[in-house]
Amino acid sequence: MNQLNLFIELTRLKKPIGYMLLFWPCAWGLTIVYDFSSNLKIYFFYLVLFFLGSVLMRSAGCIVNDVLDRKFDEKVFRTKDRPIASGKISVQLGLFYAGLLCFLAFLVLINFNFFTIIIALASMPLAFTYPLMKRFTYWPQLFLGITFNYGLILGWTSINPEITLIPIVFYLGAIFWTLAYDTIYGFQDIKDDEIIGLKSTSIKFKSNPIIFLYFCYTTFLLSLILIGFLNEFSKLYFLFLIFIISHMYFMQLNKFDLNNPDICLKVFKSNNFLGLIILISLLIGKLI
Repeated sequence: MNQLNLFIELTRLKKPIGYMLLFWPCAWGLTIVYDFSSNLKIYFFYLVLFFLGSVLMRSAGCIVNDVLDRKFDEKVFRTKDRPIASGKISVQLGLFYAGLLCFLAFLVLINFNFFTIIIALASMPLAFTYPLMKRFTYWPQLFLGITFNYGLILGWTSINPEITLIPIVFYLGAIFWTLAYDTIYGFQDIKDDEIIGLKSTSIKFKSNPIIFLYFCYTTFLLSLILIGFLNEFSKLYFLFLIFIISHMYFMQLNKFDLNNPDICLKVFKSNNFLGLIILISLLIGKLI
C-alpha cells in the first residue's frame, strides 16, 4: 500500500489540474472538427480515449520531470519531498513506471487513425525535453505551451487528417493560454528558482508580469474570436465569450498577486474551469 501511495504521489494523480489542462485542448480540437449530425458514439469514445491518454502521458511526464529535476527539487521547499527527490523511489523504478505508462498510452493511441498516431509519436521528444528548458532559456513555458496544446491538433486529425488554418490558429492561440497560466504558476517558486539558477517567464517578467499576462490572454481571446468566424459559429457563441472574458480578466488577472503563492496556485487551478467553459462555448457554436 505504501508503494501505491508513493506511485500516486509520483504521478500526481491526486492533482487532476495537470492532466485536465492536457485534456481540454484535445477536446477542443475534436469538437471543432466533429460532424454532430452523425453518430455521437465516436465523439464520446474519442473523448474518453483522449482523457485516458492525457492522464497516462501527464503521469509519465511528471516522472521524467522528477528524474531530470531531482537535484533541483531537493533545494526547493515545495518539491523537496517528492518521491524521487527524497529518495523514496529510485530513479530506475521511476523510469520503469514511466515506460509502463507510455506503453499503456500507446495502446490508447493505436485506436486512432494512422496519421494521428504518427504525429502523436513525433511529439514525444517535446514532451520529455521540456524539463530541461528551464536550465537554458527564460521561455520554458513556451515549450510547455507547444507540448501541452499539441492535443488540439490530434483532436482535429483524429477526424480529419488534413490540417487546415482552423486548428493552426486555435493551437497558436492556446499556446499563449499556457504561457499565461504557467507563468502564474511559476511565481510559487520564483525565489528558490532564482537562487538555484533556473529560468522562467515568471522571472523574466517579474518586474511587471501583468502586461505580459494581459497580452497572452488577449492573444488567446483573439484566436477564439477568429475561430468563431472561420467556423461560421452562431451569434450565441460570440455572446458566450463574455463568460470566458470575465473569467480570464476578472476571475484570474484581477485576483492575481505575484507575492502570494496561495493566490497564484488558486488562479492557476481555475484554468481547469476555463477549459470547460471554452468547450461549452464550442459546443454552442457548433450545435445552436
